[in-house]
Amino acid sequence: MSKIAVIPGDGTGPEVTREGVKVLTAASKKFSFPLAFTTFDWGGERYLKTGETLPADAVKTLKGFDAIYLGAIGHPDVKPGILEQGILLRLRFELDQYINLRPVRLYPNVETPLANKKPEDIDFVIVRENVEGLYTGGGGFLKKGTADEVAIQEMIYTRKGVERCIRFAFELARKRNRRKKLTMSGKTNVLTYVQDLWYRTFMEVAREYPDVTPDYAHIDATTMWMVKNPEWFDVIVTENMFGDIITDLGAMIQGGMGVAAGGNLNPQGVSMFEPIGGSAPKYTGQNVINPVASILAGAMLLDQIGQPKAAEAVEKSVMAVIAKMKSMAAGKMGYSTSQIGDMVAAGL
Repeated sequence: MSKIAVIPGDGTGPEVTREGVKVLTAASKKFSFPLAFTTFDWGGERYLKTGETLPADAVKTLKGFDAIYLGAIGHPDVKPGILEQGILLRLRFELDQYINLRPVRLYPNVETPLANKKPEDIDFVIVRENVEGLYTGGGGFLKKGTADEVAIQEMIYTRKGVERCIRFAFELARKRNRRKKLTMSGKTNVLTYVQDLWYRTFMEVAREYPDVTPDYAHIDATTMWMVKNPEWFDVIVTENMFGDIITDLGAMIQGGMGVAAGGNLNPQGVSMFEPIGGSAPKYTGQNVINPVASILAGAMLLDQIGQPKAAEAVEKSVMAVIAKMKSMAAGKMGYSTSQIGDMVAAGL
Protein backbone atom coordinates (compact mmCIF):
# COMPACT_ATOMS: atom_id res chain seq x y z
CA MET A 1 0.00 0.00 0.00
CA SER A 2 1.47 3.34 -1.09
CA LYS A 3 0.33 6.28 1.01
CA ILE A 4 -0.13 9.55 -0.90
CA ALA A 5 -0.54 12.92 0.83
CA VAL A 6 -2.73 15.23 -1.23
CA ILE A 7 -2.45 19.01 -0.84
CA PRO A 8 -5.03 20.49 -3.27
CA GLY A 9 -4.07 24.05 -2.30
CA ASP A 10 -5.64 27.19 -3.71
CA GLY A 11 -7.67 28.44 -6.65
CA THR A 12 -8.02 25.78 -9.33
CA GLY A 13 -5.60 23.50 -7.45
CA PRO A 14 -8.40 21.34 -6.02
CA GLU A 15 -9.97 20.97 -9.50
CA VAL A 16 -6.85 19.70 -11.25
CA THR A 17 -5.86 17.59 -8.27
CA ARG A 18 -9.26 15.91 -8.29
CA GLU A 19 -8.71 14.81 -11.89
CA GLY A 20 -5.20 13.65 -11.08
CA VAL A 21 -6.43 11.51 -8.19
CA LYS A 22 -9.12 10.13 -10.51
CA VAL A 23 -6.43 8.98 -12.97
CA LEU A 24 -4.12 7.67 -10.24
CA THR A 25 -6.99 5.62 -8.85
CA ALA A 26 -7.76 4.21 -12.31
CA ALA A 27 -4.08 3.35 -12.81
CA SER A 28 -3.89 1.59 -9.44
CA LYS A 29 -6.88 -0.58 -10.40
CA LYS A 30 -5.54 -1.30 -13.88
CA PHE A 31 -2.10 -2.36 -12.65
CA SER A 32 -3.25 -3.89 -9.35
CA PHE A 33 -1.39 -1.87 -6.74
CA PRO A 34 -3.18 -0.18 -3.81
CA LEU A 35 -3.05 3.56 -3.16
CA ALA A 36 -4.32 5.37 -0.07
CA PHE A 37 -4.95 9.13 -0.28
CA THR A 38 -5.02 11.55 2.67
CA THR A 39 -6.00 15.17 1.97
CA PHE A 40 -4.59 18.18 3.84
CA ASP A 41 -6.19 21.65 3.72
CA TRP A 42 -2.91 23.57 3.72
CA GLY A 43 -3.13 26.73 1.63
CA GLY A 44 -4.47 30.26 1.47
CA GLU A 45 -7.92 29.69 2.97
CA ARG A 46 -6.50 27.93 5.99
CA TYR A 47 -3.88 30.65 6.44
CA LEU A 48 -6.54 33.37 6.36
CA LYS A 49 -8.52 31.55 9.05
CA THR A 50 -5.66 30.52 11.34
CA GLY A 51 -2.67 32.72 10.47
CA GLU A 52 -0.63 29.53 10.11
CA THR A 53 0.90 28.35 6.84
CA LEU A 54 1.65 24.83 8.07
CA PRO A 55 0.94 23.15 11.40
CA ALA A 56 3.99 22.50 13.57
CA ASP A 57 3.90 18.75 12.92
CA ALA A 58 3.37 19.00 9.14
CA VAL A 59 6.83 17.82 8.10
CA LYS A 60 6.81 14.96 10.61
CA THR A 61 3.38 13.92 9.33
CA LEU A 62 4.46 13.98 5.69
CA LYS A 63 7.48 11.80 6.40
CA GLY A 64 4.99 9.00 7.00
CA PHE A 65 3.87 9.09 3.36
CA ASP A 66 5.38 7.65 0.19
CA ALA A 67 4.79 10.78 -1.89
CA ILE A 68 3.05 14.15 -1.89
CA TYR A 69 0.64 15.26 -4.62
CA LEU A 70 0.27 19.04 -4.77
CA GLY A 71 -2.32 21.13 -6.60
CA ALA A 72 -1.22 24.76 -6.49
CA ILE A 73 -0.31 27.35 -3.87
CA GLY A 74 -1.27 31.01 -4.24
CA HIS A 75 -4.23 33.01 -2.92
CA PRO A 76 -5.23 36.50 -4.13
CA ASP A 77 -5.92 37.67 -0.55
CA VAL A 78 -2.53 36.56 0.79
CA LYS A 79 0.57 38.66 0.20
CA PRO A 80 2.90 37.00 -2.34
CA GLY A 81 5.73 35.10 -0.70
CA ILE A 82 3.96 34.09 2.50
CA LEU A 83 2.48 30.83 1.22
CA GLU A 84 5.34 30.12 -1.14
CA GLN A 85 7.95 30.41 1.60
CA GLY A 86 5.79 29.04 4.40
CA ILE A 87 4.60 25.97 2.51
CA LEU A 88 6.53 25.23 -0.68
CA LEU A 89 10.02 26.25 0.35
CA ARG A 90 9.63 24.90 3.86
CA LEU A 91 8.59 21.48 2.56
CA ARG A 92 11.38 21.41 -0.03
CA PHE A 93 14.02 22.32 2.53
CA GLU A 94 12.83 20.33 5.54
CA LEU A 95 12.08 17.22 3.47
CA ASP A 96 15.42 17.75 1.71
CA GLN A 97 13.87 17.57 -1.74
CA TYR A 98 17.17 18.47 -3.34
CA ILE A 99 16.23 17.74 -6.95
CA ASN A 100 13.71 19.73 -8.95
CA LEU A 101 12.97 17.57 -11.97
CA ARG A 102 11.35 19.15 -15.03
CA PRO A 103 10.69 17.12 -18.17
CA VAL A 104 10.39 19.39 -21.22
CA ARG A 105 8.56 17.44 -23.89
CA LEU A 106 6.43 18.65 -26.78
CA TYR A 107 3.49 16.35 -27.41
CA PRO A 108 1.80 15.96 -30.79
CA ASN A 109 -1.10 18.42 -31.30
CA VAL A 110 0.39 20.88 -28.80
CA GLU A 111 1.42 24.23 -30.25
CA THR A 112 4.88 25.55 -29.49
CA PRO A 113 5.88 29.18 -30.05
CA LEU A 114 9.07 27.94 -31.74
CA ALA A 115 8.77 28.02 -35.52
CA ASN A 116 9.31 24.74 -37.36
CA LYS A 117 10.01 22.71 -34.22
CA LYS A 118 8.34 19.33 -33.87
CA PRO A 119 7.87 16.89 -30.97
CA GLU A 120 11.10 15.09 -31.84
CA ASP A 121 12.98 18.40 -31.42
CA ILE A 122 11.80 19.16 -27.89
CA ASP A 123 12.42 16.29 -25.50
CA PHE A 124 14.84 16.96 -22.68
CA VAL A 125 14.92 17.14 -18.89
CA ILE A 126 16.13 19.90 -16.58
CA VAL A 127 17.66 18.87 -13.25
CA ARG A 128 17.66 21.87 -10.91
CA GLU A 129 19.41 21.89 -7.54
CA ASN A 130 16.53 22.66 -5.19
CA VAL A 131 17.67 23.43 -1.63
CA GLU A 132 20.84 25.52 -1.78
CA GLY A 133 22.05 28.66 -3.56
CA LEU A 134 20.29 32.00 -3.22
CA TYR A 135 17.19 30.29 -1.83
CA THR A 136 18.84 29.48 1.48
CA GLY A 137 18.10 33.05 2.57
CA GLY A 138 21.67 33.92 3.51
CA GLY A 139 22.35 37.65 3.68
CA GLY A 140 20.71 40.68 5.20
CA PHE A 141 20.30 44.46 5.27
CA LEU A 142 22.48 47.30 6.47
CA LYS A 143 20.93 50.71 7.14
CA LYS A 144 17.60 49.54 5.78
CA GLY A 145 15.24 52.30 4.73
CA THR A 146 17.95 54.92 4.42
CA ALA A 147 19.74 56.43 1.43
CA ASP A 148 22.77 54.29 2.33
CA GLU A 149 20.87 50.99 2.43
CA VAL A 150 22.79 47.84 1.53
CA ALA A 151 21.12 44.51 0.69
CA ILE A 152 23.09 41.26 0.48
CA GLN A 153 21.83 37.92 -0.80
CA GLU A 154 24.36 35.11 -0.67
CA MET A 155 24.62 32.17 -3.07
CA ILE A 156 25.63 29.30 -0.81
CA TYR A 157 26.59 25.85 -2.07
CA THR A 158 28.16 22.80 -0.47
CA ARG A 159 30.25 20.16 -2.19
CA LYS A 160 27.81 17.53 -0.95
CA GLY A 161 24.79 19.40 -2.30
CA VAL A 162 26.38 20.03 -5.68
CA GLU A 163 27.72 16.52 -6.11
CA ARG A 164 24.50 14.70 -5.29
CA CYS A 165 22.61 16.85 -7.79
CA ILE A 166 25.17 16.32 -10.54
CA ARG A 167 25.36 12.59 -9.85
CA PHE A 168 21.56 12.34 -10.08
CA ALA A 169 21.72 14.09 -13.47
CA PHE A 170 24.38 11.72 -14.81
CA GLU A 171 22.33 8.73 -13.69
CA LEU A 172 19.28 10.19 -15.41
CA ALA A 173 21.16 10.77 -18.68
CA ARG A 174 22.25 7.14 -18.56
CA LYS A 175 18.75 5.91 -17.71
CA ARG A 176 17.07 7.95 -20.46
CA ASN A 177 19.46 6.30 -22.92
CA ARG A 178 18.60 8.91 -25.52
CA ARG A 179 21.64 10.95 -26.49
CA LYS A 180 23.45 10.26 -23.20
CA LYS A 181 24.53 13.87 -23.03
CA LEU A 182 24.56 15.95 -19.87
CA THR A 183 24.89 19.73 -20.16
CA MET A 184 25.92 21.73 -17.13
CA SER A 185 24.47 25.22 -17.42
CA GLY A 186 26.22 27.86 -15.35
CA LYS A 187 28.15 31.12 -15.38
CA THR A 188 31.75 30.15 -14.75
CA ASN A 189 33.10 33.38 -16.22
CA VAL A 190 31.40 35.59 -13.61
CA LEU A 191 30.43 33.52 -10.55
CA THR A 192 33.99 32.40 -10.11
CA TYR A 193 33.68 30.78 -6.67
CA VAL A 194 30.37 28.96 -6.73
CA GLN A 195 30.60 27.99 -10.37
CA ASP A 196 34.18 26.82 -9.95
CA LEU A 197 32.86 24.37 -7.34
CA TRP A 198 30.10 23.28 -9.71
CA TYR A 199 32.33 22.83 -12.74
CA ARG A 200 35.13 20.99 -10.90
CA THR A 201 32.59 18.64 -9.34
CA PHE A 202 30.86 18.15 -12.68
CA MET A 203 34.07 17.12 -14.45
CA GLU A 204 35.19 14.89 -11.58
CA VAL A 205 31.90 13.00 -11.49
CA ALA A 206 31.91 12.78 -15.31
CA ARG A 207 34.90 10.42 -15.11
CA GLU A 208 32.63 7.84 -13.47
CA TYR A 209 30.22 7.98 -16.42
CA PRO A 210 32.32 7.38 -19.55
CA ASP A 211 29.17 6.47 -21.51
CA VAL A 212 27.66 9.95 -20.90
CA THR A 213 29.04 12.95 -22.80
CA PRO A 214 29.67 15.94 -20.49
CA ASP A 215 28.84 19.34 -21.96
CA TYR A 216 28.94 22.91 -20.66
CA ALA A 217 27.01 26.06 -21.63
CA HIS A 218 26.73 29.45 -19.99
CA ILE A 219 23.20 30.07 -18.72
CA ASP A 220 22.57 32.94 -21.14
CA ALA A 221 23.67 30.75 -24.06
CA THR A 222 21.43 27.98 -22.73
CA THR A 223 18.36 30.21 -22.95
CA MET A 224 19.24 31.11 -26.54
CA TRP A 225 19.77 27.51 -27.59
CA MET A 226 16.61 26.31 -25.86
CA VAL A 227 14.78 28.60 -28.25
CA LYS A 228 16.94 28.16 -31.36
CA ASN A 229 18.08 24.55 -31.08
CA PRO A 230 16.21 22.68 -28.32
CA GLU A 231 17.10 19.42 -30.04
CA TRP A 232 20.68 19.86 -28.82
CA PHE A 233 19.70 19.02 -25.24
CA ASP A 234 19.18 15.70 -23.51
CA VAL A 235 19.62 16.46 -19.79
CA ILE A 236 20.54 19.85 -18.34
CA VAL A 237 21.83 20.23 -14.78
CA THR A 238 22.00 23.64 -13.16
CA GLU A 239 21.94 25.57 -9.91
CA ASN A 240 18.79 26.73 -8.14
CA MET A 241 18.20 30.26 -9.47
CA PHE A 242 19.21 29.48 -13.04
CA GLY A 243 17.00 26.40 -12.92
CA ASP A 244 14.05 28.41 -11.64
CA ILE A 245 14.29 30.61 -14.73
CA ILE A 246 14.95 28.09 -17.50
CA THR A 247 12.29 25.64 -16.31
CA ASP A 248 9.64 28.29 -17.03
CA LEU A 249 11.18 28.85 -20.45
CA GLY A 250 11.02 25.10 -20.91
CA ALA A 251 7.33 25.11 -20.02
CA MET A 252 6.64 27.70 -22.70
CA ILE A 253 8.45 25.91 -25.50
CA GLN A 254 6.63 22.67 -24.69
CA GLY A 255 3.28 24.39 -25.06
CA GLY A 256 2.62 26.28 -21.85
CA MET A 257 1.84 25.74 -18.20
CA GLY A 258 -1.12 23.53 -19.03
CA VAL A 259 1.17 20.64 -19.95
CA ALA A 260 4.19 21.28 -17.71
CA ALA A 261 4.65 18.99 -14.70
CA GLY A 262 7.46 18.75 -12.19
CA GLY A 263 8.77 16.92 -9.18
CA ASN A 264 10.63 17.97 -6.05
CA LEU A 265 12.61 14.86 -5.28
CA ASN A 266 14.33 13.34 -2.32
CA PRO A 267 15.37 10.01 -3.86
CA GLN A 268 15.96 8.62 -0.37
CA GLY A 269 12.87 10.18 1.23
CA VAL A 270 9.52 11.78 0.41
CA SER A 271 9.08 13.54 -2.94
CA MET A 272 6.43 16.04 -4.04
CA PHE A 273 4.83 16.31 -7.48
CA GLU A 274 2.92 19.24 -8.96
CA PRO A 275 1.79 21.03 -12.10
CA ILE A 276 4.09 23.95 -12.89
CA GLY A 277 1.28 26.48 -13.41
CA GLY A 278 -0.10 28.59 -10.59
CA SER A 279 -3.47 28.51 -8.85
CA ALA A 280 -5.23 30.57 -11.60
CA PRO A 281 -7.88 31.89 -9.19
CA LYS A 282 -9.89 33.63 -11.93
CA TYR A 283 -10.91 30.22 -13.26
CA THR A 284 -11.85 28.72 -9.89
CA GLY A 285 -15.00 26.63 -9.94
CA GLN A 286 -15.63 27.02 -13.68
CA ASN A 287 -14.49 23.50 -14.67
CA VAL A 288 -12.46 24.96 -17.55
CA ILE A 289 -8.85 24.72 -16.33
CA ASN A 290 -6.49 22.28 -18.06
CA PRO A 291 -5.69 19.31 -15.76
CA VAL A 292 -3.13 17.70 -18.09
CA ALA A 293 -0.08 19.02 -16.19
CA SER A 294 -1.48 17.77 -12.90
CA ILE A 295 -2.19 14.36 -14.42
CA LEU A 296 1.34 14.19 -15.83
CA ALA A 297 2.68 15.10 -12.38
CA GLY A 298 0.74 12.09 -11.17
CA ALA A 299 2.53 9.96 -13.76
CA MET A 300 5.86 11.19 -12.38
CA LEU A 301 4.65 10.26 -8.90
CA LEU A 302 3.83 6.74 -10.08
CA ASP A 303 7.31 6.31 -11.50
CA GLN A 304 8.85 7.50 -8.23
CA ILE A 305 6.90 5.00 -6.10
CA GLY A 306 7.99 2.10 -8.28
CA GLN A 307 5.19 1.85 -10.83
CA PRO A 308 6.91 2.75 -14.13
CA LYS A 309 4.48 0.75 -16.31
CA ALA A 310 1.53 2.60 -14.83
CA ALA A 311 3.35 5.92 -15.29
CA GLU A 312 4.00 5.13 -18.96
CA ALA A 313 0.38 4.12 -19.48
CA VAL A 314 -0.88 7.38 -17.97
CA GLU A 315 1.39 9.42 -20.25
CA LYS A 316 0.24 7.48 -23.32
CA SER A 317 -3.39 8.02 -22.35
CA VAL A 318 -2.72 11.74 -21.87
CA MET A 319 -1.17 11.90 -25.35
CA ALA A 320 -4.24 10.25 -26.84
CA VAL A 321 -6.50 12.80 -25.16
CA ILE A 322 -4.29 15.72 -26.16
CA ALA A 323 -4.69 14.60 -29.79
CA LYS A 324 -8.42 15.34 -29.45
CA MET A 325 -8.13 18.69 -27.67
CA LYS A 326 -8.55 21.98 -29.53
CA SER A 327 -6.17 23.95 -27.31
CA MET A 328 -4.21 23.76 -24.07
CA ALA A 329 -5.66 27.07 -22.88
CA ALA A 330 -8.32 27.24 -20.16
CA GLY A 331 -11.81 27.43 -21.62
CA LYS A 332 -10.61 26.63 -25.13
CA MET A 333 -9.80 22.95 -24.79
CA GLY A 334 -13.01 21.62 -26.31
CA TYR A 335 -13.65 19.70 -23.10
CA SER A 336 -14.19 20.54 -19.46
CA THR A 337 -11.67 19.85 -16.72
CA SER A 338 -13.59 16.82 -15.49
CA GLN A 339 -14.16 15.46 -19.00
CA ILE A 340 -10.42 15.42 -19.66
CA GLY A 341 -9.85 13.54 -16.41
CA ASP A 342 -12.55 11.06 -17.34
CA MET A 343 -11.05 10.52 -20.79
CA VAL A 344 -7.53 9.93 -19.50
CA ALA A 345 -8.82 7.51 -16.85
CA ALA A 346 -10.91 5.67 -19.43
CA GLY A 347 -7.94 5.48 -21.78
CA LEU A 348 -6.11 3.31 -19.27
